[in-house]
Order: sequence, then C-alpha cells, then structure tokens
Amino acid sequence: MQIPDTDTGRVSDAPSQNWVYRALPRGLWPYAQLARWDRPIGWQLLMWPCFWSATLAAIAAAGQGSLSPARFIGHLLLFFIGSVAMRGAGCTYNDIVDHRIDEAVARTRSRPLPSGRVSRRAAKLFMVAQALVGLVVLLQFNGVAILLGIASLGFVAIYPFAKRFTDWPQFFLGLAFSWGAIMGWAAEFGRLSAAPLVLYLAAIAWTVGYDTIYAYQDREDDALVGVRSTARRFGENPRPWLIALYGLTVLLLASSFLLAGAGLLAFLALLLALLLLGWQILVLDIHDQAQCLALFRMNGTIGLILFLGLLADLAVALL
Repeated sequence: MQIPDTDTGRVSDAPSQNWVYRALPRGLWPYAQLARWDRPIGWQLLMWPCFWSATLAAIAAAGQGSLSPARFIGHLLLFFIGSVAMRGAGCTYNDIVDHRIDEAVARTRSRPLPSGRVSRRAAKLFMVAQALVGLVVLLQFNGVAILLGIASLGFVAIYPFAKRFTDWPQFFLGLAFSWGAIMGWAAEFGRLSAAPLVLYLAAIAWTVGYDTIYAYQDREDDALVGVRSTARRFGENPRPWLIALYGLTVLLLASSFLLAGAGLLAFLALLLALLLLGWQILVLDIHDQAQCLALFRMNGTIGLILFLGLLADLAVALL
C-alpha cells in the first residue's frame, strides 16, 4: 500500500514526472490533481466523442455544400477547452462525493481530499470555477447545443452515486462521458439526426468496456468498502462481456459513419480500432493492475485514430 508522500506532494496513482510538477507552483499541485491535469487520458476520452461528432457533422455539411472550415476548427477548439474544464469539474465533484470511500481505497488514499491537502470548501470553489469555464464555452454554441449541454448535467450529477446502487456505474459514466457524440452534430446543424444518436450509443458501449478494464484495478478494495462495478459483476471472466461491448461499439460506429456519409478512410481507421480493441481483450490479465491501466489508456490512442480517419476523410471530401 502506498501512502501520501508529504515531501513531494505526489499522489500514488499519478505519473510522478508529469508536466504539472514542473510547470506549476507547488501550492497548485493539489488542485491540478483534483482536476486530473496530471492524467490527461480522462479529458481525452471525454473529448474524442465530441471530435468524432464534429467531424462527422463536417463531412455531412461538406456533402451539402454548407461547411465552414473556420467554424469547424472553432468547434474543435471549444470542445478541447470544454473537455479539460468539465472533466476537471467532474473529477473534483466525484472526489468530493467519494471523499470517505477514497480514504478506504489504497490507490486513492493519497489524493488531495482524503490526504487533507485540500479542504472540502476549497475543492467546491475550485469545482465551481472549472464549471464556469465550461459554461462560457457552452454559451459559444447555438441554442440547441446549449440546451443539450445543460441536459447532460443530470448524468454528471448521478454518476458518482451510481456505484452505490447498481453493478453498472460504468453505464452511467458512459451516459455522461459520451454526450459529446451528439454535441458536435448539434453545434453544426442546430438539430439531431440518426447519425449522432447512433454515435452516442457507440460511445456508451465503448466507455463501459474500457472503464470495466480500469475498474479491475480496484476490484478487491471495492469489495471491501461495498462499491459496485462491472468489474465485480463480470468477475473472473470478463471477456464475453468485453467482446459484446467492443463488438457493439464497432458495429454502431460503422452504422453512424454510413448514416453521415463517411468514406473509405474513416472505415480503415475503424478497422485499425477494431484490431486494437480485440488486442485488449486477447491480452487482458485482470490480476495485473499495471496492465489494466495500460490497456485502459490505449483507448486514448483508439479515439485519436478514429478522429484522424474521419479528418482524413473530410480532407478528401474537400478536395
């Protein structure tokens, strides 16, 4: 078991050489840790469905002759800023709600709140500040996107409590984390259609899959403190579940791409993503915490591959 290192200010489940510790004053380290700036995989996984959706919408708009490249680039920038801000606000909120649970879990005991390096009041103020940044970003979009963004807060609020009443908290995480899959399309067209809705379902299945792998790191501690998860639900044989979840992800992504009019390059990227998802299932050792974390992080690369495939497809459409 690792305990807080009061001399270095690090947390046991964060990379010790991250830029946060080189660029920020020491007094800000606990806040960076609350927002998980030292662990960018979280905001990346929140951002990729936004980028997929925005790029799919751009492909559809290009087909209609209505694409504005400047607007598309602006949307990507806003989604990047919003993802960092709202992921930080969500993690801070989650840590406030889970303060006592984190004290009982070895991997999370050294985080700023359970270790006492940040007070609950300071954490709440920091959460509000990050949420305000997210609000400013949201207000740059059209009315439909703004309303959809506000609606997502219901899932964000429920998620930290889901582990207390269901074996499927990862599903509730998916509902919140995948919301960008409809936001990008709404930001472009001011309405929804089948393509972003199918994309949203794909992102939910993907989220449940990768967060199940992540949850296997904490399965024993979760059992001791009574926290529920798909890792505990699937037990010693998660592969059939992961095959179903990742298989559904790829099927729904392909359907969404077809509905939006995406071309060959997008599907080639999807094929590569399928191979990487299959690799995760093939090599997974649920008793190896380090490997579970590495396989979870691989999904950031998968998200990037899918985005680059869609972006390349958009570039071809504009030629």
